[in-house]
Amino acid sequence: MQRRQGNGLAVVLIVIGAVMLLGLALPLIHGIFRLLFPVLLVVLGYYGIKSGRKIIGWVLMFIGVMTLIAKLSWIIGPLLGVALIVWGVSALKGRRNGTY
Repeated sequence: MQRRQGNGLAVVLIVIGAVMLLGLALPLIHGIFRLLFPVLLVVLGYYGIKSGRKIIGWVLMFIGVMTLIAKLSWIIGPLLGVALIVWGVSALKGRRNGTY
């Protein structure tokens, strides 16, 4: 029996071609790089701080964190709302157990 090598690469090429033909490649790539670039800025900022270039490191980290907060605001807002509700409920429960 003959062994065929390179079948994995052929399948990957077929999938990439199909994704490109369906027009799904650009939104997928955009979605990945939309979050990857700010994370890269935070990592580079951390590396800059650790390697002694503190000013540029803090600037890069600040820009990356602010960009991540802006990009993830769709989930930060609801999580903040849930956290405030939990905090309020726990404050009410704690107040009932005390003496008046």
